[in-house]
Amino acid sequence: MKKVSLLMLVLLLLLSGCLQNQNSEEEVVQDDAEQKTSIVPSYQLSGENYRMILPYKTSAARGAIVNQIANRVDIDEMEEGLRRLSKDVYSPEELYFQEGQYFDTDRIYSWIDELNPEVEEGADVQEYRDNPRYLTHVLEQNFMRHSDDQSVELEGISLGIAMKSVYSFQTEPGGTTYYQDIPEQEMLSVANDVAQNIVTDIRENDENLRDVPIMIAIYREEEQASPVPGNFVARTNVPGGSSTVDDWEEVKEENILFPSDEGSEKYFEDQELVTNFGNEVRKFFPNYVGLVGEGFYIDEELQKLQIEIPIEFNGKGEVIGFTQYAYGLVQEIFPNYYDIEIDVVSSQKTESIIYRNAGEDQVNVHIYD
Repeated sequence: MKKVSLLMLVLLLLLSGCLQNQNSEEEVVQDDAEQKTSIVPSYQLSGENYRMILPYKTSAARGAIVNQIANRVDIDEMEEGLRRLSKDVYSPEELYFQEGQYFDTDRIYSWIDELNPEVEEGADVQEYRDNPRYLTHVLEQNFMRHSDDQSVELEGISLGIAMKSVYSFQTEPGGTTYYQDIPEQEMLSVANDVAQNIVTDIRENDENLRDVPIMIAIYREEEQASPVPGNFVARTNVPGGSSTVDDWEEVKEENILFPSDEGSEKYFEDQELVTNFGNEVRKFFPNYVGLVGEGFYIDEELQKLQIEIPIEFNGKGEVIGFTQYAYGLVQEIFPNYYDIEIDVVSSQKTESIIYRNAGEDQVNVHIYD
């Protein structure tokens, strides 16, 4: 019996060793001045997601985006959206993602200060209105290639340029806050000049980036208090060795609040589904006060619907019962050609989540402890 047990143990150890070799992550040398060793992961979550080089390196301009963009939903959408648009240029199956390593906080702030209009201290309201600070932030993302010689080299850069849709200002500290709407075409015209100046600066002053392709995307922020984010509106590719920014392509993405006048006007049928869902929720829970939905569209086609239901519960049994009820409603009401996510939240935390991926019939549920 002992011999059999020993033999099984040896076999298990051998098998374990084989599995570790198959799943091992590969050490590579990053091709930079410091020649640091990095790890290339063997797996990616899906073909749609970039693998990331380990150890994970935070952005050289870490924290700048939080200081520059006031609305948290804009920050999240800009970061995720730039990575999403980059997939059309830099293949997730071939390249690895890394946060921007080439432009630090000082460089980003210098672009923002130099490329925005300057208003002298003591200027009146009209002077501020005539010279809005259009540019909010420049977000950098890097895309790396794993070469045959076991090095990781920069393949391309994406830059997201955040521009205001509403300029808020004070003529004196603590004074009245004024607001100036910025038309989209005016914003795009300024954004083109901003992009051109940034690329010219990079090509002239960053010798190691002169031959690196740069994808540029223009992000139009929503107003500060908006519950839904803004969206990317245009993009272009600057080939390696070129300093010319032109050939802009329209990006037809938008985030729509449900229920809202805009939702009813643009996507009436989708808003009706969200409204019907809310009406059915009200039948189950008398103290339900409403929900907030957000639809993400590309080329006017719904890609993802996310709904948050704020409710106060008296116990775990109520959470379970309500989640089961909402699970059934999702199956009955919403078609499966887009992603859907229902977040059931209380004042303390997210209580449960219901979700289904586009094209799937199975609705998934998770109830938090």
